[in-house]
Amino acid sequence: MPVSSICNHNVATIDPEADMTEAAKRMREIHVGDLVVTQYQGGREVPIGVITDRDIVIEVIAKGVEPDQVKVGDAMSRDIVAVHDDNSIDFALKEMQRVGVRRLPVVDSGGKLIGVLAMDDVVDHLASQLTHIAGAIRTEQYIETKTRP
Repeated sequence: MPVSSICNHNVATIDPEADMTEAAKRMREIHVGDLVVTQYQGGREVPIGVITDRDIVIEVIAKGVEPDQVKVGDAMSRDIVAVHDDNSIDFALKEMQRVGVRRLPVVDSGGKLIGVLAMDDVVDHLASQLTHIAGAIRTEQYIETKTRP
């Protein structure tokens, strides 16, 4: 199953020139802990980094720096790993494990940002699958009690 079938297509993004106060306010407004940093390249919005609430705390607040004096592009994680929309969920999970992250930007074949795959999305998908499995078992048991009294 491709990651595009379970990823969140409503991605929270921010420009690298925004300051950290703006990033924190945006995270608070939309109730997320990270933003994908994007730029337009060739008419496409492409991911160039990720900024997290932890980045704001460790790189700015803990160092006593004024948040509005630091650009998102200066504190973002630059070595992001993205997966393609047609990559499998299994592939994406292995990439998350390899680089030690809980979220991956999802891009199309041209590199355009189309979503974010979070471990929460995978857990929701697995929970749904387990519900179907449990339902099949219950249905099988019910049918057997009715057809073989």
